[in-house]
Amino acid sequence: MITALVMMNIERHQITATAQAILDIPGVTEVYSVTGEWDLVAILRTAQYDEIADVVTGHFTRVDAITRTQTMMAFQCYSNRDMERLWSLGEEEGARET
Repeated sequence: MITALVMMNIERHQITATAQAILDIPGVTEVYSVTGEWDLVAILRTAQYDEIADVVTGHFTRVDAITRTQTMMAFQCYSNRDMERLWSLGEEEGARET
């Protein structure tokens, strides 16, 4: 699975409607409103790199309220959720042995 993060600036007063419109785009799994330089961050997950290009250059450009984007491709995922799952598996095995 290929993951990309797309930071976006949105026209004032259009953040909520734009976030919903972006969620309707195939490949977009999550949209966050954020503080700082950007207004929204979208998480894209696709099977092929070409699909990321299609989403960003094809679909996002049709959303009028987006005024600027920056796309980052993810190399590696580090997640506390994964670590918690691994640790809990070890605990379950130990509990069965006693």
